[in-house]
Amino acid sequence: MKKSILALVAIVLIVSCNKKESKGNLQITGNVKGLKEGTLYIQKVVDTSLVAIDTIKIDGNSHFESNIDLKSPEMLYLFLDRGVSNSLDNNLMFFAEPGIINIETNLDGFLSGAKITGSKNHELYEDYKKTTSRYKDENLNLIEQKFKAIKRKDPKAIDSLNQLQDLNTKRKYLFAVNFAMNNKDHEIAPYIALSEVYDINIKYLDTIKNAMTPKVAKSLYGKKLTEYVNTLKKAN
Repeated sequence: MKKSILALVAIVLIVSCNKKESKGNLQITGNVKGLKEGTLYIQKVVDTSLVAIDTIKIDGNSHFESNIDLKSPEMLYLFLDRGVSNSLDNNLMFFAEPGIINIETNLDGFLSGAKITGSKNHELYEDYKKTTSRYKDENLNLIEQKFKAIKRKDPKAIDSLNQLQDLNTKRKYLFAVNFAMNNKDHEIAPYIALSEVYDINIKYLDTIKNAMTPKVAKSLYGKKLTEYVNTLKKAN
């Protein structure tokens, strides 16, 4: 009898330990090389504000870990409180999804030196940014040329550069739409629609909405896109 009771107690302890270890369906591990002391916050957007969902104190060891219960894949933010400023350079975006995600970065290049692995949605987001950075660079180049044309009072050149800017914007928007369509089975698709081309013609947003797989349509951003498109249709 005594052995049975001890066995039962052991089973209860094992179960409770397992529950403690798996606090959520997302495990975030990482390292901020060079960080000796500071605070890291895992944040998410609630309404229009960033809200901390976990706080990690760094004291001597730059490695960190966080366990979160993620209801649906979504964009999270790793914010580094250096105790000096709240610069945007301290906020690292990463597209989280259930599983294990690893974030390797360093104190000097917190954003530029970051390497994030373990999330297919984030991998796709990085691919998206690589291409769209070309459109941003082109736009900056055109702005510079237009500034010079304005300075020398050349209306013909200004008009031509305005047309080139419009064309560049259209190309960027069409790329975003095609990217979302090509990745309709990932939550990145409705996210791109909502964050990058929310003001495009409704027919494109509707096309992305209708192309989403059932799993993506039920996700956080899938539901938001459906709601947004339906609202636009009612307004028209």
